Amino acid sequence: MTKLHALYGEFGQSPWIDNLKRSWLSDGTLSSLIDQGVRGLTSNPSIMAKAISHGEGYQEQIEKLSSHSAESLYWELVLTDIEGAADQLLDLYYASEGKDGFVSVEVDPRFASDPSATVDSALEIYERIAMPNLMIKIPATKECLPAITEVIGSGVSVNATLIFGLDRYQEVCQAHLSGIQKLAEKHPSKLKSTHSVASFFVSRTDTLVDSLIDSMSGPSSLKGKAAVASAKLAYDFYSSFTATKEWMDLKRIGGVPQRPLWASTSTKNPQYPDLLYVDCLIGPDTVNTMPTATLEAFLDHGDLRVGITDGLDEALSTYHELGKIGIDLPAVFSQLEAEGVKAFSDSHEQILANLAQQIA
Repeated sequence: MTKLHALYGEFGQSPWIDNLKRSWLSDGTLSSLIDQGVRGLTSNPSIMAKAISHGEGYQEQIEKLSSHSAESLYWELVLTDIEGAADQLLDLYYASEGKDGFVSVEVDPRFASDPSATVDSALEIYERIAMPNLMIKIPATKECLPAITEVIGSGVSVNATLIFGLDRYQEVCQAHLSGIQKLAEKHPSKLKSTHSVASFFVSRTDTLVDSLIDSMSGPSSLKGKAAVASAKLAYDFYSSFTATKEWMDLKRIGGVPQRPLWASTSTKNPQYPDLLYVDCLIGPDTVNTMPTATLEAFLDHGDLRVGITDGLDEALSTYHELGKIGIDLPAVFSQLEAEGVKAFSDSHEQILANLAQQIA
């Protein structure tokens, strides 16, 4: 029994790993993580680009598929890894009755402003892998909110990603609800098997807000608080939103609420506790996806206690005080979303260029 087992068994939070390498599938790493209590896996274009560029085990497949375009080759490499990870997590998926055991893969990040292309990309990935524990990551940009609804309404599990602010999180909750309503009308048999998480990014919020506090000579007492405050306010909304009659009616016929997932949980500021975005965000019906180092730190010295429902008044006060010193949080969240989309798109473009060179 590890702290990860206790995190789920006693506190209702599912620990997922935010990383994937091909070597993990053959050397026992992923299997060992599952044994230690990891209940799911997330990836993103930056993770996959890094794995392919620096990892071992890809060269043989690259040489075998050298007649493919760089774009086609990239997806063959990525989906091979995703399918392998999903296969190793499949037993957990069934044991948890479909609640965990998911592996997330992101659509082409260059489609973040194109909902139609995003839907096509999501459904193509889903059809190619065709495993029940596959979860399609869709950027929760304003433009792609309808794509989230459409894909969920088709009976495909979705990870709505790159959420930073409370307003966008509320829109994602509504997009998911609309998708479940559509699913109930068209494919009611798929209600119980269609799951979703909303990936709420935390550490990057503090990085930007802290820099703004410094530039405004604001009080240091406000630093390192915006991200946790945002997550706690989001969870408070989740609790009330899923208790509405509208949602309760859907749950009675098999609809599954969308769990909040805390993402970007590694601490960027070395002056802050290394588990700031884990220990403070423990609570039922949530997921925390941790990078490898953060997961190892939690296994070593994580603090097992419910934290997500504590200090809601303080979270509201933090928002108020940040506004008083001139920090425009909606603008902060908009900037972070744009930077996140660009970072993933840049990673995608870079790995395509690298693969094109190798093909040549």
